[in-house]
This record gives sequence, C-alpha cells and structure tokens, in this order.
Amino acid sequence: MSSESCCPRTASALKIGNWSLDIPEYCNCAYDVIDRFAREDKNKLAMIWVNQEGAEKRFTFADLSRLSNQAANMLMAQGIKQGDRVFLLLPRIPEWWIFSAALMKIGAIACPAPTLLMPHDIQFRINYGGFNAVIADKSGADKVDEVSSECPKLEYKIMVEGSRNGWVDYYKDVKDSAYSTESVDGPAVKTRAKDPMLLIFTSGTSKNPKLVQHTFDYPYGHLVTGGLWHGLREGDLHFAVSDTGWGKNVWSNYFGQWMMGACLFIYDIRGKFHAEELLHLIEKYQITSFCAPPTIYRMLVLNDLKKFNFKSLRSCTAAGEPLHAETCRIWCEGTGITIREGYGQTETASLIATFADTPQKVGSMGKAAPNWHIELHDDDGVEVPQGEIGRIAVKISDGFRPVGLLDKYIGADDDNSSYFVNGYYYTGDKARVDEEGYYWFCGRNDDIIKSSGYRIGPLEVEEIIMRHESVQEVAIVGAPDAVRGVVIKAYIVLKSGFNGSDELVKDIQHFVREETAPYKYPRLVEFVKALPKSFSGKVKREILRKHAENGGELVID
Repeated sequence: MSSESCCPRTASALKIGNWSLDIPEYCNCAYDVIDRFAREDKNKLAMIWVNQEGAEKRFTFADLSRLSNQAANMLMAQGIKQGDRVFLLLPRIPEWWIFSAALMKIGAIACPAPTLLMPHDIQFRINYGGFNAVIADKSGADKVDEVSSECPKLEYKIMVEGSRNGWVDYYKDVKDSAYSTESVDGPAVKTRAKDPMLLIFTSGTSKNPKLVQHTFDYPYGHLVTGGLWHGLREGDLHFAVSDTGWGKNVWSNYFGQWMMGACLFIYDIRGKFHAEELLHLIEKYQITSFCAPPTIYRMLVLNDLKKFNFKSLRSCTAAGEPLHAETCRIWCEGTGITIREGYGQTETASLIATFADTPQKVGSMGKAAPNWHIELHDDDGVEVPQGEIGRIAVKISDGFRPVGLLDKYIGADDDNSSYFVNGYYYTGDKARVDEEGYYWFCGRNDDIIKSSGYRIGPLEVEEIIMRHESVQEVAIVGAPDAVRGVVIKAYIVLKSGFNGSDELVKDIQHFVREETAPYKYPRLVEFVKALPKSFSGKVKREILRKHAENGGELVID
C-alpha cells in the first residue's frame, strides 16, 4: 500500500514548471510518509515538542510509526473500525499527531476540533457529524461529559490524560494490553484515494460552521503548501502557529511539511500567551521556516525585533486573512525576510500563493498554484476582465478536479448546490488579477462595500489606516446612511499609549484622505478594545456589520 511515487524526496523535485501529481487508486499518508521515513532512517527527526514551562520532547519518524501502530491496534481493540467518525478534541500535544495517524492507518475518519469549544458547541458538532467516538484530554473530557447524554450516537470515549468512569485510559490500556508497535494487526485496511479520511468544521465567522469532507488523496494536495509555498527542504525545522482544531493545522503542521522531510516544531500554548515567546523560540531553536496568521504577526511587530537573532530563518509565510503591508514592512525591517502570503480554505489546499521561487508583490496573495485552474467570475458566472473584482472560481469540469479540493459538505445540500455551480467551485471570496497573473484579495462576497455608487474592498482602506502611528488593528465594514445608503465605518484597536478621542478620529480621517480617493475614507470611526474573531483568528465582520447597523454594545465572543 504505497504511493511513494507522488511524494517527492526533496523540495527540488517540486517546481512550478516541473509539476506532476499522480495519485494511485490506493493511498494512505500515514503509511506512505511516516512509515516510509521510519524505514529509511530510524533517526530522522519528525517533531520537537515544547510547552510554555520549557518541557521538551523529540520524536523521530520511527517513534511516530511505532506509537501510531500501537494506537491503531488499541482503537481497533475498542471496536473502532474503518469508516467510523472520530471526534479529536486534543490540544497541541504529540498525541494529536499519534492518533491522527492511527486513525488513517485503520481507515477511520478523524475530525479535529478546537479545544476552546464550549460544551454546547461540542454537542452540536458531535450530533451534526454523527460521530461515534471521541478522543480527548482531561479538559476536553470534562466538556464532553456535560453533554454526552445528549449525543445518542457517541459510543467510544478515549482519554489521553488521566482516567475516569466511562472513559478508556489510553496509557493504562496500552500498557496493560501490550499492543504491538511493529505493525497494525488484523486484516489489512486498504484505503482508496476517494474514501473519506478527514472532516473539518469551517470557522463559521457569521453562522453555524459547515462540515467539510476530504478524502485520502487530500494530503498530497499539500505538496504545494510544504514544497512550493513554504519552500521546505529536507531537514528544515518548521514552526507554524496553529490550534489543532483549525484546518490551518493540517495545512502547516502535518501533511506537506512531513512529505518534504521537514521536522515540525510544536509549541504547546495553554496559559496566557505573550507574542514575544515566539521570537525567543525562533532564536533558540534556530527555526528555518515560520508560518503564522496575520493576527500573530501584528502582535510580533510590536516588539523590538532587532534584539533577536534570526540568522537561521529563511522563510516566513502568512495565511488565514489578508496581511497588511505595514505589518509586512516592519517585519522585514526587523528580520530581513519578507512575509509571503498564501490563500486557501478549510475546503482546499494552497490554491494561490507567493511561492518561494516567485518574485513578490507586497499585498498580493501571489499566483495560482499548479494543478489549480482559477478564474474570476461575476454574479452570473461570466469571467470578468483583467483588473476587475470577481468571485474566485476553481474549475472542476472536463474530468479535472484539483487534488486537495473538498469532496463535499456533509449534511448541507444547499451549500453543495450553491458552492458547486456549472463545473466550478466558488470559494465565497472575491479578488482581482493583474497583468502578470498576481491575485489581490478583495474580501468575502458580502464584505464588498457599495457606497455612493462606488465598490470598495475593505482591505484597501485597512491597509492605509494600519499605517497610522496609533493603530494596532482595524476592520472596515459598511454602515447604513440615510443619504449615501452606506458609508465606511472603521473599528480600530489602538496601540498602547494612545487614547481614543475626537481629535484622533479627525486625524485618522485626514490621514486616509491624504493617501487615497476621498470616497474611501471612514466617515465613522469607533475605538474598541478588541475585534471579534473566530477560533481561527479571522475577524467576524458579520458581527461588526450588525453592530454598525443596530448599535448597542459590541459583544466580543
């Protein structure tokens, strides 16, 4: 059961002009990547795990191969089998990767979930997805126990930290039962490329999240992510800041990185987070590749970057939401490295990015990835002229479907019919493309502001406001206006040392008018302590739009 042919040995095998991706009928990333490296080099490092107290663990691919075999045998002994849906509620601990690989090996379907979920969120997701098993740490088990009586399909509960009634104690069970670490016992499980492998809930910025289904060929789509976008080389140490429940975690802390032979650096953040911690870790562990959401970069550039040694750092990338040019400028001045943006979704692999060997245009998402045919359409599905804003559309007709695109949404016929239309998958985002093929993000479909006859993308206004000396974060939405229909409203988080005032509002407005067309300046400005964000760190603009329309207290979840 091997698809080694679709896994390049080194990053040099992956070039935009030399792209091929041949997925066999049967494939399984746990066997094809983890076990392959374990056979080839028993000392090859796969993960360095560190927590906020300074504890450290190191795992080779051989370690993870044995531990995932053992976990797979334990899961099968409990009754979990191929096709079962398993809710994975674990923080950034090695067991997340061990069990994720184990579930792949037995053909079960994993669903990673954010550890910050509340009990009612967990109940909704377990029931919506029809999960019959859950794997959790103590904190997660506490939440599950509050609602398990309301989850009729939930049959198996496994705990990785401690023991309690009604739960299988993972470490006690594997110790007492002596499950094999050398192989997965029992009849061989063969997984087809199009068998379901992974379920991930979207971040749900404005309504209940959708449940995305990926198949066993999905990991190989992330060769673009690890090889072309991150630009990883064999032996690199890659540090990505991502919660285990986000789709971003499988983007940047798993498939593509291990396929390129890189080692993951996992920082287990559970207590109060201070961004400066990450800078010390980059320096101490000589990180070569760093990836984080723009929110994290905005926090990092508030520090004095010049006092850190970034000599080992070669690649910096960002995704999840647009990266403001001002943040990118400050980071480059402090580290000598420009942040390269990438674009994709829980539903996709990396489909647009500034790749490691592509000239950069600051503010652009980059170019379309090989294996992805991207077009920009108007509301009628007609391709828009170059330079105009259009809906991002992925071509899936004529027998072509890019590796890494979701199989479907689970339990959502309306979403499947609205996102998959006439041979295209529509991402729900808008962009424009320039004469050189670089794409520029313009917002979600409902983010575009129409004011006094003008169409305004929020990012272009945010970029300017971010350059004001007082601004730490900003989000732009449209607010109703009796005369103009809609006006621009800015929600601004100020840097330390600045206080909101009428004078500062006027100064920011004047600053924007000096930098861009007059119709783009924010006629309304509100200073806030924080912006409402999803679990994955994206600004919940729908909350801001509702507040701009109705007023009252701005509630930050």
